[in-house]
Amino acid sequence: TDAMALVEEIGKGEPLITASCKEHIIHLVRRLQDKLAEKEDHKFYLFKVLRAHILPLTNVAFNKSGSRFITGSYDRTCKVWDTASGEELRTLEGHGNVVYAIAFNNPYGDKIATGSFDKTCRLWSTETGQCYHTFRGHSAEIVCLSFNLQSTLVATGSMDTTAKLWDIEKGEEVATLSGHSAEIIVLSFNTTGDRIITGSFDHTVAVWDVGTGRMLHTLIGHRGEISSAQFNWDCSLIVTGSMDKSCMLWNAMTGAHIATLTGHSDEILDVCFDYAGQRIATASADGSARVYNAETKECIAKLEGHGGEISKVCFNPKGNRILTASSDKTARLWDAATGHCLQILEGHTDEIFSCAFNYKGDIIITGSKDNTCRIWH
Repeated sequence: TDAMALVEEIGKGEPLITASCKEHIIHLVRRLQDKLAEKEDHKFYLFKVLRAHILPLTNVAFNKSGSRFITGSYDRTCKVWDTASGEELRTLEGHGNVVYAIAFNNPYGDKIATGSFDKTCRLWSTETGQCYHTFRGHSAEIVCLSFNLQSTLVATGSMDTTAKLWDIEKGEEVATLSGHSAEIIVLSFNTTGDRIITGSFDHTVAVWDVGTGRMLHTLIGHRGEISSAQFNWDCSLIVTGSMDKSCMLWNAMTGAHIATLTGHSDEILDVCFDYAGQRIATASADGSARVYNAETKECIAKLEGHGGEISKVCFNPKGNRILTASSDKTARLWDAATGHCLQILEGHTDEIFSCAFNYKGDIIITGSKDNTCRIWH
């Protein structure tokens, strides 16, 4: 793309882009082009093995820059780690049962939320480890949680069939999202923060208005439990994955079904969009992952090679690489366009259930049932 022509085009519909800042924006667009054009053949090497907890890990999560990450565990704690040194910075203690769901309030990263089988969610300071609030109200285990991007709310999803929205500042419940007839196992805010989706064992995904707590749409079509659900970046689409072996694409505004992405021969365990919302990746119990074009709905690539089910899939921020975590004890790095396996990350002694890139895409973290976390550079 001609950077100058692009900025001219953007300027027509954007009054904030005045003549005085046009040069600067052209410069930024060119920098972005350079970045996207960089040839990337980054080989990852094991940097550190962290014997993180005395009992199995449940989840790992990065802050936005990747300078810190957190691990949740059956040992009832969440630990905060320094990525560069592999040092444990602090242990967040207080839950009375398994710490199952964990998250940073990205992009800020100054707060951490932990959701537990003790039916509570706790909000912590990343820097001091102080517990700001304990959110009580669910009548069963909390199994998923998420901050909105604005960092004003945290949402929790529970085995009690409800989700709840909590005000971070006040430490109070804002809304209860009731309507599912079975456990909620996944929830996700859109980027603008005015919508949230919940996926349930009742085979449906519900779209809620965050401001009122009202259910706007129910996405009906899957014939099995929902395993995964996500908005794309511009909030126009929702992708859902299910135990019925299919992945579905929906219009986020109307709730209308757009397409069913088929091809897997077993349950779909995870789905995700790339950051641009142009591609969708699916991970399945059939041991393969697939990449689909969100616009044409075509399968672009099949990622084959794992010797067991793939429970997690994610794109690097640039969108040209895909990372998968499998029960075969390995994680694999793939070329998103061709489906070629670029690298196998070996060494864990039990299944890997969690994997993540840092924001730059040059560090990977894997979490395994072997009670360790591995940092790869």
